[in-house]
Parts: sequence; structure tokens; C-alpha cells
Amino acid sequence: MDIMSRFSLEGKIALVTGGSYGIGFAIASAYAAAGARIVFNDIKQEAVDKGLESYRAQGIDAKGYVCDVTNEEQVKEMIDRIEEEVGVIDILVNNAGIIKRIPMCEMTAAEFRQVIDVDLNAPFIMSKAVIPGMIKKGHGKIINICSMMSELGRETVSAYAAAKGGLKMLTKNIASEYGEFNIQCNGLGPGYIATPQTAPLRELQADGSRHPFDQFIIAKTPAARWGEPEDLMGPAVFLASEASNFVNGHVLYVDGGILAYIGKQPK
Repeated sequence: MDIMSRFSLEGKIALVTGGSYGIGFAIASAYAAAGARIVFNDIKQEAVDKGLESYRAQGIDAKGYVCDVTNEEQVKEMIDRIEEEVGVIDILVNNAGIIKRIPMCEMTAAEFRQVIDVDLNAPFIMSKAVIPGMIKKGHGKIINICSMMSELGRETVSAYAAAKGGLKMLTKNIASEYGEFNIQCNGLGPGYIATPQTAPLRELQADGSRHPFDQFIIAKTPAARWGEPEDLMGPAVFLASEASNFVNGHVLYVDGGILAYIGKQPK
């Protein structure tokens, strides 16, 4: 057996939500390198256009769609268009997400609901939109972008942690309900990743010292560094490939060891 062929995505169609930049873009780029055809969405045409430019710069022929993943009708229309223009989806990555860093007692119920809507309801809507096609094809891979907040709490992220904890359990339930149809649903749990969104937290202070949050992350991570989007590529390809056909309902944390580590003893 050629073991490396088990990791090939040749001929597969992969949909990455929120795949215009950051983690979603890195995962989609890895899938393209492994042979997949890439489709992605974003909520605004401007973001889709920027994403298409980034893919073209990488030599990737991707197709982008404007779609609000919290809107069931828009999702159905997008999936129908993808099936007509590209083909039936083999791999779905539920990557689109938001976070609101607000102390719980200062957060409105509307703000809480918005985070739940994007980070939990949308993966439910997207998954149920693609599962029928996967059943007809006889296979499918759903990868939910979970978080360390699927396991841990931290101040100011009550809605995000609640959503990601729920997403972990949705992952397990999809695996339980549709595993018999050769559909594997797993989670990918990034640690703290160096992206444009986290850049302000990694900037050096005026005195040349690290940002306090940067110091905190380095101290809490056995790898003693932030992750890079590229660190997610191998795990994402594994979960999307035939190499993971008997892996189902699992969350693979790519966190440099944070969840395994109690922290350094004070001196």
C-alpha cells in the first residue's frame, strides 16, 4: 500500500467557510496542494474578491461565493450553485467565526446570541446542507474549527466558549448520527495562532518588552511560541483525507501543548 496516497485529496471538492484569509485560507491552500478543488465563501463581496486575489497569487483556481452562513436560505442557494457549477462537496470546513471580548455582565443578550449564531448555529446549518449530498456520494468529511475554549474558560469570552463547547458536542453528534454513511465529522482546535487579528497582541512595547498577553501565551505554551497558520495544514489535510476514515467525533488540538500543561511553578 502506498501510504502517502491515503493523504491525497485529488479530485475532491472542499468548501471552506470564511476562507478569504487567515486560518481558513491556510487550510484551503493546503487542500489545494493536496489536489482538492477549492470553493469558499465570505459575507461580503469585497472579502471574496480579496480572497480570490490571494488564491490566484498562490496559483490556486478557487471559486468564491457571497453568503451569510447564519442564513439558511442563502446557504441552500450557495450549496445548490456550488453543486451546479463545481460539483457535490466532499469536504466541508466550518471555519467562519467571530469573537466578542466583553465581560459577561456587560454583554447584552443580543451580542451573546450573535456569537452563538455565527460560531454554532452556522456550522449546524452548513453541515445539514451538505450531508445529503455526501450520503449520495457515499462519503464525506466535515471539519469544525473548534478552539481551546471548547475545553477551557477565560474572562471576557463567555459567548465564544459556550459556542465552541457546543460545537465540540455538535461534532460528536454528527459523527454519531451519520457515521454509518461513511461521513466523518471531526474538530480541529487551534491554539493561539499568529494571524493579522492577533498581531496587536504580539507587538513589542515602547520599552522593548513583550506585550503582557504575548508573555502569558509564551509562558503557557510548552512549545514557547505562537502557532503559525501553516501548523494547521498537516492536521487539516489528515482530517480531510482517507487517512482518517476511522477517526470520527474527535477534536484534534493543535495548540503547542497548552491543554496538556499546568504551567510553570512560580519562582
